[in-house]
Formats: sequence, structure tokens, C-alpha cells
Amino acid sequence: PRQVQAGILLMSPRQKSNKKQINNITLSLYNYSVTSTMTPFRSISLTALLLGTAAADSADSVSSRLQVHVPQTLFRPEGYDHREALFGVPPYGGSIAQSVYYADSDLCDPTVDTRKGYPIRAKDNNGKMEPWPTPYILMVDRGGCSFVQKVRNAQRSGAAGVVIADNTCLCSDKDCVSANGQDVCQPAEPIMADDGSGGDISIPSFLMFKVDADEIKAELRANHMVQIEMQWALPKPDDRVEYDLWTTPSDVVSKDFQKKFKPVAQALGDRAYFTPHMYIYDGIKSNCQGFDGENMCFNLCTNNGRYCATDPDNDLDHGISGADVVKESLRRICIWKHYGEQDGVGTQWWDYVQAFMERCDNPDYFMNDDCAGDCYKHANINQDIIDRCMRDSGGLEKDTPNTFLDLEMQAQVSRGVVILPTAFVNTVALRGGLSTATVFTAICNGYLDGTEPKICEECESCGDFDECIANKKCKSKGGGGGVSTHTFMSSILFICIAFGGAAFYHYRKTREEMREQVRGILAEYMPLEGEDGAVGSPMDFARRGGSENLMMS
Repeated sequence: PRQVQAGILLMSPRQKSNKKQINNITLSLYNYSVTSTMTPFRSISLTALLLGTAAADSADSVSSRLQVHVPQTLFRPEGYDHREALFGVPPYGGSIAQSVYYADSDLCDPTVDTRKGYPIRAKDNNGKMEPWPTPYILMVDRGGCSFVQKVRNAQRSGAAGVVIADNTCLCSDKDCVSANGQDVCQPAEPIMADDGSGGDISIPSFLMFKVDADEIKAELRANHMVQIEMQWALPKPDDRVEYDLWTTPSDVVSKDFQKKFKPVAQALGDRAYFTPHMYIYDGIKSNCQGFDGENMCFNLCTNNGRYCATDPDNDLDHGISGADVVKESLRRICIWKHYGEQDGVGTQWWDYVQAFMERCDNPDYFMNDDCAGDCYKHANINQDIIDRCMRDSGGLEKDTPNTFLDLEMQAQVSRGVVILPTAFVNTVALRGGLSTATVFTAICNGYLDGTEPKICEECESCGDFDECIANKKCKSKGGGGGVSTHTFMSSILFICIAFGGAAFYHYRKTREEMREQVRGILAEYMPLEGEDGAVGSPMDFARRGGSENLMMS
């Protein structure tokens, strides 16, 4: 599961200071386990130190568009306001335009009745209403279960996309509140977050606000057809794409991506510019720094409570601490500054991260400087340069600001990062699972039309993506484990030759057998008279191959 960075800070009264009872404030990590009936034992940790980031501007609405094309009366030139799910796999650069069917249900039951809802369809031979004709977009009511569970059930029913109709007005929408006479309203816009089990969701979904959703439902209940388009576009400024990754050194979800993406970054070369970002919690906003400058959050923070990170193992006394995560974050920022910022590829940065995950990513060696030094050597990085960078930026020991960590916190607020890990392509947040192929496809769709690099044309739809990236050539075009055109045509030619040869052999063999049968019959029943009047041997005619005309007198 990916972590939602919206937080909860738990405080306790003044206590005696010791390792387990921190003076004045106890900072706890609130673990909220969401158990799905479909995927038990899955959980998501809603970790937080930073209340301020929850109010940051979200980038969710900039990458997608929701429009009603039919009926024309519901068309809006600017599209409909909506919120995009933080799970599922949107077709970046594409769209889904289909008829909408209202399930008339919250779709929390895994057994979806596809024969109900609106508009009403014709009945089949058994007197039952026809199911929703695929492909379709399904509108379902909010409430009753998680967003993920609703979309999963819709996906299993055959939906190409889902629009969830909000059931509560925003408090800021006075017209909605007064029109519906609701006593309860929601003070903030809802976030379609992953409940920790959304890795299997492959279709996109939007949440439509109540006022707009009610209009769509009214049209569908009146048995009128409604066609909606869900569209995803990436800004295409020029012939170079910029992409970012927001994560932390302790993040589990992004590790596989960081292990595998280096060949892709190298293949894209100077046609794509990468920037890694480390998510840092603002300890001052979280009251981790006391009025006297004392660090109130124990070993979760550095610089006397200025810069913090969550404890990866939720054990303040043992293992990896939040301060260790902050230190490794600063180290990776400095490595990028000196070994990646210039070309935007950062081969040595990728090498270091991979070496660290292989050698040091465990409680025994995570905070070990010697282990980090071994990773420097493996990645051909000068340790003195990185150590000096960490010191010159402000260090991690004293109650002083660190320039690089401050820049990271400012960037995450302005970008509106609310979930980790998150990848951005041309400033647009990518949704769904973080995979090498997904990010590569989004990057290729981010180029100005006609300027895509050759590697995109060659590998975007290749059946063996990893091999294509390694060889810069696809041997199995078409995806899904298909075969190349050359291989296909060669196979067809071989089959034709084989069948042709078999048919010719069968023809020759049958012809010879028929001749033998004719010769036998003639030899037994047709003794012939020779030219001198003598009766010849019955086999003479057969031996001559039956070339004489039997009808001649």
C-alpha cells in the first residue's frame, strides 16, 4: 500500500523523561488498518507528523477532464469539477467515452446485479432486463464501503470506468446545502484514497460532486441515455519531458521501481530529465521543537526537531529511527546534486540507491556510515564531496536550518504531494501502481506530438518491455507476449510449404496406388491379342503402362 501523508499528532501531558516517555510531548504513529473482505490482512499505515501538508494544494484535478456529451443540455465547455482516484491505472494521453449506467446502488456487495439500474433496458426471453451492455461507464452512490471496494466490484462487472456520485454537499456550496436541506455537510473536498488493497484495480474512477451527480442521475432515472467522456492529458510543452519521484529511503513500495528504472532513464537520455525528491516532515509545524529549541520528538527528528521522518519499524527504542531516514534523505539529495542534476539521468545516483537497498536496507546497517561508504565505492562516488555537501547545506546536528531540506519541504507543499510514493510527469501526478512500464508510457505520452524519441516508438507497446529497453529494439511487437511480424510471416510460410509438400506427396502416392490397381485388373481380366494374331501375356499391356488405346479395333 502507498502511504497517505495526512496526519495525526497525538500529545500526552508532561511526563518524566526517559526513552519511552518523552518530555512534554509523545509523538506517536497512528496506524489505521483497513481490512477488505476481498483481501484480508492488507493494511495501510496512515502515518503523519505534519498537519500542515493536508491543506496543501492538490494536483489531482489538473491531469484529467470529465465531460458530458449526451444530452447536449448537460454539456459544459469547461467540463465538470471532479476528483480523481489515487488508485487504478488511467490511460494517460487517452480517454474513455461511453454510455453511463446508474447502478442505483452503493456497489458494496461483491455480487453485482448487472440487470438493474437505469436507464431501463429491453427484456430478454426470460423476462429479465438485459444487463448493462459493454463497454460502459458505471455510476454508483458514495457510502457504505471504501472507494476501492466499489471500483473493484464495478471492474469485475465489466465496467470500463467508474463515476462515484457524492451524497453530501460541501459546506462551502451554500446552494447545494439549502437546496437539499441537509443538516450535515462535509467541510473539505473528499480524497479518493487507496484503502491499502487497490493494487488490483486497473480501471480509472472519478468522484463527482453531489450537485452535478444529481443532474446525471435524474437524466438516467428518466430513461434518457447519457454519454460521458473521461479524459487524461499530459502537458506537452516541448521535445523534453520532465519527471519526478517523491519517496523516502524507507519507502517499501518504490523499491522495485528504483531497482529497475535505471536502464529506462539511460535509454531516454537527454530527452527526459529526472528529479528525485525526498519527503521531509516539517517538525516545527508539528510542534516537535519546543519554545526553548529543544527536540520534543526524540529520535524522529534532526536539527533539534526541525526535520522529521516517521519511524519505519514503529519502535522508538530499536532499529531504524526517523532521524536515520532524514540523514539518508539528505545524503541522496547531495548525491543527486553532484552526480545527476547536470544531465537529468543520474546513473551514479541509481547505482548508489540500488547498492544501498542491497547492502544497507536493514536495521543493522541502515544507519551505518561504513555501509554507506561501501555503496559510494560501488557507485563510483567521491565520499568527501557528499560529506562536504551535507555539512555545507546546514548539517543535521545543530538547531540550524538546512538549505536542501527546506527546499524539499517547500517543493512538496507547492506540488501538493499527499501520497507516497508519487511520480509526476510534466507536473502531473501519475495514479495507479508505480511500475517501470507505467511511468515509461506516461513519459512517452508527454512529448510534443512528432517529437517522441525512437525508444518510445520501439518499446511502448512491446510484448517484452525489459528486453526492448535493454536492446533498444523490440522483438515481440503487439504486447501481451505476441510475436513480431517477421516471425509471424515466416511461420505462415513454413506452414504453407509443409502442407504443400504433404499434399504433393499424398497426390503422388495415391496416383501410383491407382495405377497399380488398374494394372492388376487389366492383367487378370483382359488378355490381349498381339499384332501377329497370337495371344500375348496378360501382363504385356500392364508392363507397357497402359499406353495403348483400348478402344482401337
